[in-house]
Amino acid sequence: MSISTRNSSTTLFFSFLLLVVGGPVIVAQSNSETQLGKVDATSQTQQHTLPTITAQRVDEAPILDGILNDDVWQFSAIVDTFYQQEPIEGAPATERTEVQILYDETALYFGVTAYDSGPDGLVASEMRRDAEQLFEEDNFQIILDTFHDLRSGYMFVTNPLGGKLEQQVAEEGEGGFGRKSPNVNVDWDGVWHVATTQFQGGWIAEIAIPMVTLRFPRMDKQIWGINFMRNIRRKNEQVYWAQIPKAYTLTRVSLAGTLNGIRQVNRGLDLRITPYVLAGLSQKRVTSGLTASSFGDIGVDVKYGVASGLNLDLTLNTDFAQVEVDEQQVNLTRFPLFFPEKRDFFLENAGMFQVGSGGFGRTIDLFFTRRIGLSEQGQPIPIIGGGRLTGKVDRHNVAVMTLQTQNHSGLPSENFLVTRYSRDVLARSKIGGLIVNKESVGTADYNRTFAADTTLALHQNFTLTGLIAKTETPGISTGEMASDVRGTWRSPSWHIQAGYSDIQDHFNPEVGFVPRAGIRTSNLHLEWDPRPGKWNIRRLDPMFNIRYITDQHNRLVTRWIHNMVGTYFENDASFTVWYNDHFEQLDFSFPVRSDVTIPAGTYRFGEWNFQYRSDPSQRFYQQFQYSPQGFFGGDRTDWSVTLGLRPTPSVSTEGQFKRSDVSGPWGSFVADLAQLRVDVNVSPEMTLRTLTQYNSTTHSVSTSVRFNWIYRPGSDIYIAYDEMRLDGDPLLYNLHIRRSPWLQNRQLAIKMTYLFSM
Repeated sequence: MSISTRNSSTTLFFSFLLLVVGGPVIVAQSNSETQLGKVDATSQTQQHTLPTITAQRVDEAPILDGILNDDVWQFSAIVDTFYQQEPIEGAPATERTEVQILYDETALYFGVTAYDSGPDGLVASEMRRDAEQLFEEDNFQIILDTFHDLRSGYMFVTNPLGGKLEQQVAEEGEGGFGRKSPNVNVDWDGVWHVATTQFQGGWIAEIAIPMVTLRFPRMDKQIWGINFMRNIRRKNEQVYWAQIPKAYTLTRVSLAGTLNGIRQVNRGLDLRITPYVLAGLSQKRVTSGLTASSFGDIGVDVKYGVASGLNLDLTLNTDFAQVEVDEQQVNLTRFPLFFPEKRDFFLENAGMFQVGSGGFGRTIDLFFTRRIGLSEQGQPIPIIGGGRLTGKVDRHNVAVMTLQTQNHSGLPSENFLVTRYSRDVLARSKIGGLIVNKESVGTADYNRTFAADTTLALHQNFTLTGLIAKTETPGISTGEMASDVRGTWRSPSWHIQAGYSDIQDHFNPEVGFVPRAGIRTSNLHLEWDPRPGKWNIRRLDPMFNIRYITDQHNRLVTRWIHNMVGTYFENDASFTVWYNDHFEQLDFSFPVRSDVTIPAGTYRFGEWNFQYRSDPSQRFYQQFQYSPQGFFGGDRTDWSVTLGLRPTPSVSTEGQFKRSDVSGPWGSFVADLAQLRVDVNVSPEMTLRTLTQYNSTTHSVSTSVRFNWIYRPGSDIYIAYDEMRLDGDPLLYNLHIRRSPWLQNRQLAIKMTYLFSM
């Protein structure tokens, strides 16, 4: 592509964005925009009318004991009509579910009676907070679209044992596959309460969600989107109050029902102050042996509701001692690995900062929070403090974050400023921009990223997304642009996506994640979901994907053709087979380990993969994977085994072993990775998790132990222990020069937080 063509494309793209945003701005001066949103949402439900319910106000809150015998429940509104999504879409639910709704000045209350004709078949073994396993068991889910913007919401999940999971949803949870999406923040921790009981005819959940946990418009009369979903696990049946097609989940808030009747609610001062105190001991290996030291610290987090839809977070002397360690990975590619964010401060409202390519393959993430307060090796860099303002005002979405790190290990102190703005247009579309600024204190070093992006929901099933971005780095003046455009069709039977991205040679978002620059990527994904209705098969998933990557001169450097057939059975077990056809043009050699280097050249090879997963709801579950393949002129065989056991609701354990056996003209090696996770849960508020990992490529054994006691809502005690042991020096191990001491470092930390809520 010539320079003139690029400039024309950029001008055309920005003109298109201005045209899109310009129209709605004019329309917003009347009431037509709101009506347009309503018409669009209604057109998406051509076969049924969106249901409505009115919440009843009470002066006395019910007692949360899992027994709906308080007098106030007789005044509640009741929902008792649910429809199947699985297995027979649109059919009435086979088991009765009743949902009662009340509210008072400070909280919203739900009483759920999940009747079951076979209560002995209830599947419930999970009590851990935020455990993904909750989705695989009997559960009840609520989503609240408090701004009624048809795209965002708060989701709450519980099961017959009182397990709790809550998450924030942005952009209807789209942009990923399954439950993995950058627009679903499962790590958000909102304060809410639940009590459950089981009886001869099913189970009961009594739920209270404080108004201060939610954000909503500042007006006397509230109108919220709302929907309910129940998973009847022994039948693998999912039922909804407002019907959702098979292609989507509860996060599809544009198809949710409506909750009316909430008036004159009180969030108080909307001020929450959470100080912490930290103390600990550590040992570290030096040349003379182990040295011991102690440490201690204090800090504070403040959360204040600036307006009904805007939240200000301040942090001083930020600490993440309680955060779990990363799960280790073996990297046999020439590109960096992606590790997810786990630190609390960066998780809430994380979707509001999200600007990236989405879809298959992680091509462009313009803002990646792990670039702040962590070194390239994942070691913590102290954060002095910072602030974040996030929220929604009418149809305007605002997200601003600033943080300052300390100078550390010879690295200068750095300041990070991230500003993100987007505006809702039409019913489910948006347009926005992003600015990221990173500056080193006392030096001339800086890095900046500028971007504009849009998401256009042009049809119930079709979405068009696009972004254009530029970076600025000292000493570089050309080749700093990137762009991405893709269209996605998602229906109950088909998932089709086509995309194109162009990342120039010197595009460098230092506070983002871009594995590979200097490329142009074309991608096509075709996925069909037939349902044969026999052989105990619920769904098949034949899939074809091709990724075609060239350099900036349109020379082919990578081609990846993915052919897959997935078979999903009625009990949710699955068997998957795929074959990948690889082409790689290596202009430079790269090391896959210290003693093995893949030389430059042209490579073509194939990759088979066979994977079986048993019913994940069972107390004993398994997953097996076997993958024979070529590997840059050699051979590679990967296999893995995962075994999980949940003997009681209080104890669960999972072990995993992965091996890659690689050989070729450049050498041979075996890479092993083993993990053992044990969880002990005295209650949903008191948990103990241990994670032990062995990595043969680093010859290391690491152990992480985390105890968490939520002794009152929003207040925690953490006890964290970490250690690292080596069975040999990673650099010298293969030369047999010497053996390193077993213990390298260990640390014990105790942290206590206390929430003051006003």
